[in-house]
Amino acid sequence: MTRVLVKEKIGDSGVALLREHFDVDLGVDWADGELEERIGDYHGILIRSATKLTADLIERAHSLRAIGRAGVGIDNVDVPAATKRGIIVANAPQSNVVTAAEHTLALLLALARNVPQAHGSLIAGRWDRSKYSGTELMDKTLGILGFGRIGQLVAQRAKGFGMRVIAFDPFMGAERFRELGVERAGTSGELYAAADFLTLHLPNTPETEDWLDAQALAKCRDGVRILNVARGPLVVDADLEAALDSGKVGGAALDVFRCEPITEHPLFGRDNVIVTPHLGASTAEATDRAGFQAAEQVVAALTGGTVMTAVNVPAFSSEDREVLGPFVPLCRQLGCLALTLGEEVSADRIDVELLGRIAERDTRPLTVAVLIGALGGRTEEDLNEVNAPGVAEERGIEVAESRNATARDFTDLVRVTLTSGEHSVRVVGTVLGRLNRPHLLEAWGQRFNLQLERHLTLFRYRDVPGMIGRVGTVFGEHGVNIASAAVGHDPSGDGAQEAVMVVTTDRPVPHDVLDAILALDGFVDGRTVALPE
Repeated sequence: MTRVLVKEKIGDSGVALLREHFDVDLGVDWADGELEERIGDYHGILIRSATKLTADLIERAHSLRAIGRAGVGIDNVDVPAATKRGIIVANAPQSNVVTAAEHTLALLLALARNVPQAHGSLIAGRWDRSKYSGTELMDKTLGILGFGRIGQLVAQRAKGFGMRVIAFDPFMGAERFRELGVERAGTSGELYAAADFLTLHLPNTPETEDWLDAQALAKCRDGVRILNVARGPLVVDADLEAALDSGKVGGAALDVFRCEPITEHPLFGRDNVIVTPHLGASTAEATDRAGFQAAEQVVAALTGGTVMTAVNVPAFSSEDREVLGPFVPLCRQLGCLALTLGEEVSADRIDVELLGRIAERDTRPLTVAVLIGALGGRTEEDLNEVNAPGVAEERGIEVAESRNATARDFTDLVRVTLTSGEHSVRVVGTVLGRLNRPHLLEAWGQRFNLQLERHLTLFRYRDVPGMIGRVGTVFGEHGVNIASAAVGHDPSGDGAQEAVMVVTTDRPVPHDVLDAILALDGFVDGRTVALPE
């Protein structure tokens, strides 16, 4: 009989579901080293965050076919090693969204009414009724930075208190804001200027680390109250401390920290700061829900069902892999580039056109790759081939795919068009050569042919002599080496000549270097991006 190991404590409902189908062992109390000795006996395993399924451990799992993670993250599973062995890895991405949203509201109320401080004062023998007078939430403005699943649930609940809700998320369709009755901020600065309370719900990426720093806090209303139930690295602790000292920030409620666990912190003990030990996902219901959802996926994986939250299900049939495989990196890069070049504050629609011989195959994985490139690192969820379409749908982003077996000039082409409001931007690419190198063929309405590399910078400028030299000079002054470059020319609608220059570099182009070039006469716009590999 198929055997499944539940290595960590989950809700009884999840264990009961597994036992309806399999022979189940509970390994919660196993001694150190016992998992290494016995993992080869099991076809499925269900874990939470404490168990580390390393490549070495997976190598011992001779019979293993499914790994269920009762929670959102999968950092404790070596997914590539599991994929190499043909083991399906699935998580429970929806398990804690309600819990996290409710904890945000709990901290919001506690922050507004000074609940923890008043409690501590009273049990210490003081009746400080006037000292801890609070503020109502009704008619106050809640600013939500990051409008994914949790941010949307927070918005719905805050509106029940009569709050005005405004949110900023450039990777959310405008229609979704309208459906929820939430105002859409055009920039993060617009959000800061409006919010009485500011709550963070961003993913933890290199781009969002240290997001709330001194510069951002300076744009906020005086006395703003800050909540972070998302990720510790989003906030620069020293800058928040300085803003609390100056009175720029009136209070803060923090559930997450840069390093955890932590019991000593400069912000601990302050009368205007509320802290909790990462309780955002800690409820009995969330734990039970996570275990049950993960158990459902293990059952599906081991009984031939559809694993809805798998993070590594192969995207191609074997017959399509040889033709379509080389286009996956290209599609991710084009999706990322389209979002980078978009000028508006939302992504309302993404069109993917596939032309040539690739159009004769099942191209859905290529469209998914575009979505992963466009939204990856910009959402609360870790995107993969399974959940990317659903995340786009939840964010109100319409996705359309079209195919045409005929392509002009090239054997195959991929066109990605991002529509935002009344504006759209298109990028076009293909793969060339024996090694199937990805090439960019069009961006910002101009055509060229440039092999894509990790670090890419684009400029729009008035097409006059010397512009290329100016870019090279500024790059050289700052020690940035240009690996390759291409220029496209095309008259703009008013008769003026405008060109686009695309350069690849050996390292990221700092934003101050980009700003220095854009300050030169004749330069219209510029973007720099690190493309996914």
